Amino acid sequence: MGMTTVTRTLLDGIVLGESPRWHDDMLWFCDWGAHEIRAAGLDGSSQVMSHVPAFPFCIDWQPDGRMLVVAGSDHMLLRGSRGGGGGGACAGPLEPYVDLAALCDRPWNEIVVDGRGNAYLNCAGYHMMAGEPPASGIVALVTPDGIARQVADKVLFPNGMAVTPDGGTLLVAESHAGRITAFDIKADGGLAGRRVWADLGDAAPDGICLDADGALWYADVPGKRCVRVREGGTVLNVIELDRGCFSCALGGTDGRTLFMTAARWTGPAGAPGAAGGGAQSASGVVLTAQAPAPGAAPGAALCGFLGPVRADERRDAAKERQDQPDARREMEDPDSHDPERGKTHIADKTED
Repeated sequence: MGMTTVTRTLLDGIVLGESPRWHDDMLWFCDWGAHEIRAAGLDGSSQVMSHVPAFPFCIDWQPDGRMLVVAGSDHMLLRGSRGGGGGGACAGPLEPYVDLAALCDRPWNEIVVDGRGNAYLNCAGYHMMAGEPPASGIVALVTPDGIARQVADKVLFPNGMAVTPDGGTLLVAESHAGRITAFDIKADGGLAGRRVWADLGDAAPDGICLDADGALWYADVPGKRCVRVREGGTVLNVIELDRGCFSCALGGTDGRTLFMTAARWTGPAGAPGAAGGGAQSASGVVLTAQAPAPGAAPGAALCGFLGPVRADERRDAAKERQDQPDARREMEDPDSHDPERGKTHIADKTED
């Protein structure tokens, strides 16, 4: 296992940084406390690209360059327009795009968009900042025509998500289960083949990103670290920090810069979106470190020239996993487990 401690501070003075994305040769991220979407250069310069009053909020882009923003507390997916500054990534005001309240009326969290333009969003299932008791959450799909539907449930505090480069697998961090969960992506964007991709023990995975070697980095707030693992859970690299690590992304000129958003975390009661709370010191930073492998290419293999969906190849891969007893682990129903520390077994509860 590699232990990396050499980090550099790219930006400081952030309240609570989240959802970092390398896009148009800049690092984009959300400052949840300042309600800002910011873009930064590798020289540490940055600019505010948009304001979002919701908490939390996360970002990604459609294939045509329009930004999507999950306005969590508003139960709304917002969308930017084409054209304008920032390579069209965030031009002009953000407009309401899809109302998510009918699927879940609790705060929404993360988003990832695949190469076909399908957006996967997740909802925690309860209002942590308001002190509600933990409950399981969901994953939803918003298709390119703006239609939303639930595609997975019984997810224990769903957090960071990533789509594999072949476009065939969605990975979801379950913070309250200490694991990364994988789903096969079906031809219509639905999910199937639910399984444990990596059991992370006592870790609480938050934001995640994939690299070109097939390994995954996850941020860990209580563990104050960013960790690289391979499928199965073997730890490859650890970066220890002096504050909670909320999310991570790979980018930079050669794709080997690991960006980490970190802040001092005093618990939900002290967070900017907490009921009756809010003021939080600007302890947030964006840190960088050199990664052993560049970031994985976006999951675009389901598009255009590679054929309609390659469903036959995904079925063959799924069968191979099933034939390997150590590769596909059974998981118990999270509703029968302590939601703060669920582990072991989820019944396959996805679309048919």
